[in-house]
Amino acid sequence: MKLRQLSVIAACALSCGSVLAALSEAEYKASRERVDADYKAESRGCDHLKGNAKDVCTAEVKGHRDVARAELEADYKDTPKARAEVTEEKADAAYKVAKEKCDDQAGNAKDVCVKDAKAAETRAKADAKVSKDSTESRKEAADDKRDAQYKAAAERCDSLAGQAKDSCVAEAKQLYGKR
Repeated sequence: MKLRQLSVIAACALSCGSVLAALSEAEYKASRERVDADYKAESRGCDHLKGNAKDVCTAEVKGHRDVARAELEADYKDTPKARAEVTEEKADAAYKVAKEKCDDQAGNAKDVCVKDAKAAETRAKADAKVSKDSTESRKEAADDKRDAQYKAAAERCDSLAGQAKDSCVAEAKQLYGKR
């Protein structure tokens, strides 16, 4: 079995353990050391790669580590806020990987790719915020999602010109409630 698969299995095992009980301090420290060791081993797998493939691999490895640490912290603290932070960390990790993958593109396609990645991150973070906060935060989260989706749609319009671009922008504004 590949090292990356083992790390994913270990991360899943850590997150599944949270259902059963909060971690003791000793378990937390041992698990933290295991996550760090897994990160070092997994990052060596990126060493043979070159260029953007190496950047994508590195972003994936760091994302796995950061998510595993957040899950571990949530297991240790066992609070709704810590659980929401896991969701936020997953959103950050996914965004960083997606953004690196966008580097393989150029021009407007790259711009759209980055805006789409940012919109996905914003949606995920907004959902996390909703899970831990009040009604006001829910409205704010919905506004954040709508703004991110509008920016991605407007970026897609940039590849057009003239009346087609104007129509595209007008449609995006109407769809996402912009004036």
